[in-house]
Amino acid sequence: MKPNPGVSPLWLAPQPDAGARIKRLIEAVERPLEVFFRADDVGVPSASFARLADLFRRHRTPLCLAVVPSWLTRPRRRLLLEATGRDRSLWCWHQHGWRHMNHAGGGKKQEFGPERTRQALRQDLTRGRRRLEEELGENFVPVFTPPWNRCDGKTLELLSELGYHAVSRSANSRPPARDGLPEFQVNVDLHTRSEADPESGWRRLWAELERARGGRRLGIMIHHQRMNEAAFDFLQLLLEAFGRNRRLRPVHFGHLTAGGAAGKRREGR
Repeated sequence: MKPNPGVSPLWLAPQPDAGARIKRLIEAVERPLEVFFRADDVGVPSASFARLADLFRRHRTPLCLAVVPSWLTRPRRRLLLEATGRDRSLWCWHQHGWRHMNHAGGGKKQEFGPERTRQALRQDLTRGRRRLEEELGENFVPVFTPPWNRCDGKTLELLSELGYHAVSRSANSRPPARDGLPEFQVNVDLHTRSEADPESGWRRLWAELERARGGRRLGIMIHHQRMNEAAFDFLQLLLEAFGRNRRLRPVHFGHLTAGGAAGKRREGR
């Protein structure tokens, strides 16, 4: 089967026993576990975004929406808010870079990496935040998700100086966040996976879920543009299973920064 552009191979070969495996995995959670979902690359209304928002709204599960500021116009904002509604207990609109543009000369992609000056980094942070504050008002939460889950030490220093409440990157990202800047790590990636075949993808995804459920917090990264029917079906199974286990506490970044959990900078401590 020829892979669809942008869709990871595992979603081209869904597992028929996925529901049963998710149920067993969730039933094995024996202590309280915070769970958050983070949807990246938000800013352009689409049918897949509307479907994602409807799924989380129906399951009454919070979702962290990582918005690319330069993508957000007033008409787009109106359509995005129409898709979600304005229930602040469900949605956490926060900042995802400025333009989602790669500035790295080589190697792994970064928008906020070491190749850029401190002044340029500060400028993009502040104008991105200003755009989101103007367009989203009280719905905006000053948490920063760097594009591609990468940023350098200068950026982390600036986030602290500029009063951001937290940063969200992949588990074990380097350099570590500064003291006083909480970090909400994603440890499960549903859609931007690099495995070349479905078998490897499923094996590693189940391993990520197993490891994460044994910690203090489970953070799941979503990319709605890369979802097909199988990916939506799997996400629905997750939401249904999570809703049946009272040990799981679904949260978004607004809950974490307001509730004191942000005082613990690194997950698992």
